[in-house]
Amino acid sequence: MREVAPRPCNVSAALDVIGEKWSLLVVRVLAFGVHRFDAIARNTGAPRDILTSRLRRLESAGVVEKRQYQEHPPRSEYHLTKAGKELRPILLGLGQWGARWASSGSTISYEHTCGQTLELVHTCRACGGEVTGSDLTPRFAPGWDNSGRVDPEAA
Repeated sequence: MREVAPRPCNVSAALDVIGEKWSLLVVRVLAFGVHRFDAIARNTGAPRDILTSRLRRLESAGVVEKRQYQEHPPRSEYHLTKAGKELRPILLGLGQWGARWASSGSTISYEHTCGQTLELVHTCRACGGEVTGSDLTPRFAPGWDNSGRVDPEAA
């Protein structure tokens, strides 16, 4: 039987880097401005061995960079790279979804520079319209099998 290769997928590629609980929680804590290993461990609840592994993986993926802050003994902090900082809106959206659908309410809110509590809404850069997901039409790359696709409006 011929093995079918999975189609290239941006979501799958992103999940290979950050699609695991401890990795996402590390990025969240770094976005809050927590940079030292012990504080990251306390704020995520991650076991130290797992945290060490996730920090190394995030560093090798270019999401996190290690910066030495002390020479004797050598100690480092962890900071988000440009790629890591671009995850902030994704984490905000995930947290907003979690408050609405997966927990008993919001545990944190954010104040925008305008002074109002943030409610993240996705908009189209071209027209400014709100993006809900049901208003999108996928354009598949060559080689994608979309024969099993169901029209979301019909479902």
